[in-house]
Amino acid sequence: MNRSAVHLATLVTALLAGPALAAEVPATPPADTAYASIDQLQQRMQAGTLDSRQLTGQLLQRIERIDRAGPSLHAVIETNPDALQLAGALDAARGAHDKRGPLYGIPVLLKDNIDTGDRMLTTAGSLALAGAPAPHDAGLVERLRKGGALILGKTNLSEWANFRSNHASSGWSARGGQTKNPYVLDRNPCGSSAGSAAAVAAGLTTVAIGSETDGSIICPAAMNGIVGIKPTLGLVSRSGIVPISHSQDTAGPMARSVADAAALLSVIAGSDPRDPATRDADKHATDYTKFLDPNGLKGKRIGVVRQLAGAEPNADRVLEKSIALMKAQGAIIVDPVKLPHLAELGDPEITVLLYDFKHDINAYLATRQGLGVKTLADLIAFNRTHASEEMPWFGQELFEQAEEKGPLGDKAYTDALARAKRLSGPQGIDAALKSQHLDALLAPSWGPAFMTDPVLGDHIVSGDPTVGGASQPAAVSGYPSITVPAGFAHGLPVGIVLFGAQWSEPTLIAIAYGFEQHAQAWQPPRFLDTVDGKPVLPGR
Repeated sequence: MNRSAVHLATLVTALLAGPALAAEVPATPPADTAYASIDQLQQRMQAGTLDSRQLTGQLLQRIERIDRAGPSLHAVIETNPDALQLAGALDAARGAHDKRGPLYGIPVLLKDNIDTGDRMLTTAGSLALAGAPAPHDAGLVERLRKGGALILGKTNLSEWANFRSNHASSGWSARGGQTKNPYVLDRNPCGSSAGSAAAVAAGLTTVAIGSETDGSIICPAAMNGIVGIKPTLGLVSRSGIVPISHSQDTAGPMARSVADAAALLSVIAGSDPRDPATRDADKHATDYTKFLDPNGLKGKRIGVVRQLAGAEPNADRVLEKSIALMKAQGAIIVDPVKLPHLAELGDPEITVLLYDFKHDINAYLATRQGLGVKTLADLIAFNRTHASEEMPWFGQELFEQAEEKGPLGDKAYTDALARAKRLSGPQGIDAALKSQHLDALLAPSWGPAFMTDPVLGDHIVSGDPTVGGASQPAAVSGYPSITVPAGFAHGLPVGIVLFGAQWSEPTLIAIAYGFEQHAQAWQPPRFLDTVDGKPVLPGR
């Protein structure tokens, strides 16, 4: 978009400041409300001791106190200017809904790459998309609204879902600044769903939606001590979501408990005619809360993928304790299990992502009017023109590499896609499961959060055996995975990840819930200024 430097600076200031909060917002929300589960909140609403408007107001005030002041997490990029009005309407209609779903009146934050057809923007963190709101709700947002959920706002993210540069700092965007990890503020929240994870961990929302191409739900959920589910590709609609790759992208739940994540997945899962990949979703979508069995570990055959461990000693220590707990609760642990072709996924994956991004972002931009950018080439030019705002720390070499790619009919693309899917799925995860008749595979999610470093960028890469990360096999294959809090190291959360066959969400949720109920690993953040430092927010 052709803006003068003055106009752009004005826009940046306004966007970073965010919309003013309504005067009716109450003073200080109780911490037990901030960290309450969906079920606990619904019980209070049923009893008449809380309503959606009160809850929404309390969370808006908490966002003001913690996200914009106090520790200044920069997790929430924008609050919904109509949130209190919408919450009041839900309260007024509550009695007319005899079959209210679990999310009725519950606040949800959305990653800022998810379209909402309202007054909020959808920018993927980039100033290039800040000119006008999206014209329609994304498919999953339609489902949330139908289920009575309250869209509280948008969360910050790694700009362009971390697909602009290999040297980026996760959780940074030109529009939202640098998201902080609420456990230790100088540590990184990981990305790209950094704001969604940090907001859930800090009690700024009940639940949130993230999205993943490779690691963007699993890593931030693990490093912020929460639960994240990356669903099977095609279970949740991607229509109206700023894309990287139709071959790997999916949205998914982020929550403080497996139960809340399962409830959220139950609402957003299902077929959408706007996303052909969801053609079979209705055949598999279900009420995932049916699988919340405290004995969900008993009799389950779980294989330990040692190839995805051994990189980080704190993560390995938590993994060993988790394995011992699973055995004690009746799981059958097969250790180790070889995951074939793991080292062969990187090259075909990046080829597919570069081709897909050019095709998919151009198609998405065609749905957004009034922006002034219509193609990837326009985005590259915008970033160059506004480099001081958009590229103060890192560049856009991934954008430039993608722009050089040809159409999706290129043999280089079709060969890479076929190879990536074959090696990760039938000859990868499926082969490992079949070899030992397993229900799921297990690995450390990642190690504890690394320091935020805008100069050198992230000190972590999914699939790199020197730094850890277990998201790649499920991401490339399009199979489901779930990360669950499992322990702490130096005050920083550490998680484990479970992944399995296509459409195996019920099994993974049962295992994860059984583990969670006995591990009891979740703890609220302390907002320390540094490891072993002092809390920035006393009386959190």
